[in-house]
Amino acid sequence: MTPWRLLILAAAFPALLSAQTLDIREWPVPWPQTFTRDPDVGPDGRVWICGMNGNYLAVMDTTSGDFRRYALPDPANPHNLIVDDRGAVWYSANRGAHIGRLDPATGAVTQYPMPDPAARDPHTLAWDPDGDIWFTVQGGNFVGKLTVATGAVRLIAVPTPNARPYGIVVAPDGRPWIALFGTNKLATVDPATFALREVALPRTDARPRRLGLTSDGRVWYGDWAAGYLGVYDPEAGTIDEWATPAGERSRPYALTIDSRDRIWIVETGVQPNRLVGFDPARREFFAATDIPSGAGTVRHMVFAARQNAIWFGTDANTLGRARLP
Repeated sequence: MTPWRLLILAAAFPALLSAQTLDIREWPVPWPQTFTRDPDVGPDGRVWICGMNGNYLAVMDTTSGDFRRYALPDPANPHNLIVDDRGAVWYSANRGAHIGRLDPATGAVTQYPMPDPAARDPHTLAWDPDGDIWFTVQGGNFVGKLTVATGAVRLIAVPTPNARPYGIVVAPDGRPWIALFGTNKLATVDPATFALREVALPRTDARPRRLGLTSDGRVWYGDWAAGYLGVYDPEAGTIDEWATPAGERSRPYALTIDSRDRIWIVETGVQPNRLVGFDPARREFFAATDIPSGAGTVRHMVFAARQNAIWFGTDANTLGRARLP
């Protein structure tokens, strides 16, 4: 059995009374009720965001605050995007069964269709060290890899039924780690053999949703169902967990890690949503800030090292930035 230690923060709420607060700014996205989500920062510093229900991608100039919209093939309904080092934008067509590449200079879109009709809903994308893309397919129950140079897509079926592969990150050795949101499991794929292995979390009611990697190789997750921040150490095979400040009603969803290996989560079960920081060196939560718009739900966020800031989209149709201390 995997060693496990559960660390409860009995004084979580009093501690947050004196927690650090962050400078958070939000920009209204000019196309209302389009389910804005899952931003990424391009090499020029502009910030891209998905308009899932509006079937578009958009980019914001962080100096002027102006947005530009790019229509996508119908259906696409982009769920997630990542920007490559040349400025091309790659998106998961959650209702279009493809991964797309947008050339911002021309507006042209190249589609890479899923090779199996069961892979109907590509979900979240992540770069590997070679510039290829690993991704999840939530409803179809696959993990996939797109080789960018050839356009070839390979799918790996998840053996647990209805596992709902969700958040994904890729380690420096090229190994992807996946949150299986329909179960109490994480998964990983050997990048050489494509063999998939599942890692069970100790509590059967756990539901990991988003993931992050610290520089020591540990895999961090938010347990959306029960309100924990957890970490799996692949080398030691151990799992630690900390109750989040809002406890069972926390619903930790978006998660990212900054350049100092601090973990940031958004508690989406409270309104307004709250951005919370955790310091693994001190093993404690140290920062908490309400999101001004309330957010509805923050589903995904990214850390931009050059700006020392976190970018996120909200169900309130805003693009947000949190400057870090």
